[in-house]
Parts: sequence; structure tokens; C-alpha cells
Amino acid sequence: MTTSFNAGKDSAAVVSNRAVVWSPDYLSYRWSADHPMNPTRLELTMSLASGLGLLEGAELVRPEAASDADLLRIHTPGYIEAVKHAGHSTTPGVLGPDSPHGLGTEDNPVFPQMHEASAILAGGSLTAAREIASGRTRRAVSIGGGMHHAMPDWASGFCVYNDVAIAISWLLDNGFDRIAYIDVDAHHGDGVQHAFADDPRVLTISLHQHPATLWPNTGWSSEIGRGSGEGTTINLPVLPGTVDAPWLRGFHAVVPGAIAAFRPQIVVSQCGVDSHREDPLADLALTIDGQRAAFLAMRDLADRHAEGRWLAVGGGGYGLVRVVPRAWTHLIAAALDVELRPDRAVPESWRERAHSLVPSVDLPVSMSDGGDVDYLPWDGPGGAPETGIPAVDRALTRVDSAVIATRRACFPLLGLDPEDPRD
Repeated sequence: MTTSFNAGKDSAAVVSNRAVVWSPDYLSYRWSADHPMNPTRLELTMSLASGLGLLEGAELVRPEAASDADLLRIHTPGYIEAVKHAGHSTTPGVLGPDSPHGLGTEDNPVFPQMHEASAILAGGSLTAAREIASGRTRRAVSIGGGMHHAMPDWASGFCVYNDVAIAISWLLDNGFDRIAYIDVDAHHGDGVQHAFADDPRVLTISLHQHPATLWPNTGWSSEIGRGSGEGTTINLPVLPGTVDAPWLRGFHAVVPGAIAAFRPQIVVSQCGVDSHREDPLADLALTIDGQRAAFLAMRDLADRHAEGRWLAVGGGGYGLVRVVPRAWTHLIAAALDVELRPDRAVPESWRERAHSLVPSVDLPVSMSDGGDVDYLPWDGPGGAPETGIPAVDRALTRVDSAVIATRRACFPLLGLDPEDPRD
């Protein structure tokens, strides 16, 4: 697979003090020909960003693979060796549900050079962290990252190495002691939560489809952290079918108040886009417009509370052609502070490229789905507005139930009043 953008070996691309971390080697993270996580989504994202002119005049920060010492921040020595061995196995593919370390299951089939492909994704998020920590940039984005399900000794949910947790661990050892992690993937950010549930220096916030309805079946409002980290784990589960406006209502009812109280030095965002209404693996109903609004909100929180330090990574998203490229192009635009209007036309050159790869897909013509992102702000328990439209009122009531459960579980531990919408 070829790319139509520049990725020089040691180039450092910063546009107005903003960086994009990219390597063509990201495309080697390919589980199998028919696996839902296909790196075509990354290639199409970068070619779309290039076709829209977002990368003009900028080269890209090309990462090195994470070293074993980097991986050991989160993963066990035995697991790392198992990944290396599996990637050089003569029997790739699905080995069975009882495969050691989760390597060789249907979700995580063995593929050639598995360690090398996974280490470069982890290296990308580490590079983004180092760019920010060094002061060379305030914002950095690496769409290859976001493997938030990987556990210390277990591959999980298409994730081998937990790049986000590794990057956060590195930041903790390099000048940061208040890090806020916001995860908007449809699936709960369980691996990152597991890594820092007892660490009061890291605030983890995950907004995801309700765990009673979606794997990994964790991320209940009652999960608030352990020991000295109690109160710095926040989960907002929302029901299947949630659309842009109520999802954004929930986000703004929980996230800004928690971030303001925590006073982070940096915001790390996992920007999975399997929350989209067309995603085949989840049941939320956001549009590209709602996802763009979430990215801008997280960027603005970093500007307001963390002196602009924002590290954004990718994650889930299995609408490989119609969804992921447009959503993450908006993410890149947000990180670069480039105005990209939702009604901007998709370049014909990109449509031709996408058609050559997946000729059966009905391609989008604009950077918008026409979604409604005008949400009604949460106004306290029992205050759900009545719009007169039954389906809308039910959606508001449901998201408000989740909001108050989450706020009551966590906000007092952050010194906030869960009943007061001003907090």
C-alpha cells in the first residue's frame, strides 16, 4: 500500500506548535485479511487529511518503535516474550479461545511481526508524549494509537500493547504528576483504567456504551478507583442508540467539572470513533458532527486547564471508509488548529482512491453527516427538559439518569457537589 504524503525519516513537523506523529509502519498492524481492525482506515485518513491541505507545509514526526524497557512500564516480561514468539510463529491465525496471553483468539489472531507492528504504535504515542514534555509542541496527535484494552499480560479487544498507558506512565516519570485521560471510544477504556485505578495522579474518564450491552462489560458508574486513587476513575455509560445531542449533554455534565477540579497539567484523549451510528461493532448513534464536537471540546479543555497540552490518539472505529477517515481528519484539524468546516466537500481525488480500494462502498461527499450537535445543558437532578417529542424526552431522561449516577459516585471525592450543575 502506498501513501500520497510525506513521511521523512527523521522529520519533525510542527504547525504553529502542533505535531502529527505518523509512520507508514503503522500499516503493518494488520490482524488478518477479514479482521474488522484494518489499517486501510489509517491510510485513508492520512490521504484525506493531505487531500484537504491540512498537512501542507508540514512534515511529520516519525516515531521509533517502543523499546522493551518502554513496554515494561505496563506489560510483564513474559507477555512481551510471548508476543515476540507469536509474531515469528509458523502457525499464525486463530489458535483457539484458550490461547496463552490472549494471543491467537478470534479477536486477537496471531499475525507476522506482531511485536514489531505493536511496538511502533506504542512508540508513536510515546513520541507524542515526548514532543509535548520537551516543550517542542503543545499538541500532538497519533491516530495509530489508542490500544486501550491491552492488559499487563493479556492481549484484548484488538490491542496488544497499551500505548496510552505506556505514554502516561512515561509522562509520570518525566515532570507530570496530574494527568487527565478522557476516553470517548464506544467501548470502555478498561486497560487504562486498570493501570491507574489506584494512582491519584491520573484521572481517567471514560464515556462508553453501557456495559450491560457491550463488551468488555466494565465501566459502571460505581467504578471509581481504588485506595488512594478513589475518586479519580470516572465512568459515564450511555445506552445503545444515544445520538449526538444527549451524548454531548452527558459529556458536558461530567467531564468539564471533573477536569476543572483535577487541574491537570496535560490532557490525553483516546478518540475512538466506533460510537458512530454506522459502526458494525457497537450500538451508539453519533454522527461525524458529534464526534468532531467531542474532539473540539477536549482540545478546549486542554487549552483552558492544561496550558494547551493535549495528546490525542486514535482507537476503535470500524467504519473503515465512510467514518474513520473523516472523523480522524477532523481530529487532525483540531490538533493543528486548522478550521475544517463540516460542510467541506470530500476531495474527488480521495474518493477515487477510496473507490479503488473498496469499490462497493457508497462514498461520502462531505465532511459532515448533518448531525445535530445543539445539546441542552444538564440542569440538575430531575431537571430534564420536556421537548414534547417523546423519543427525545426519553433519551434525555436516560442520559440524565447516567449523569446523576456518575456524579454522585465521583464528584464528592473531587470536592464537587453532584447535584449542582455549576460544578
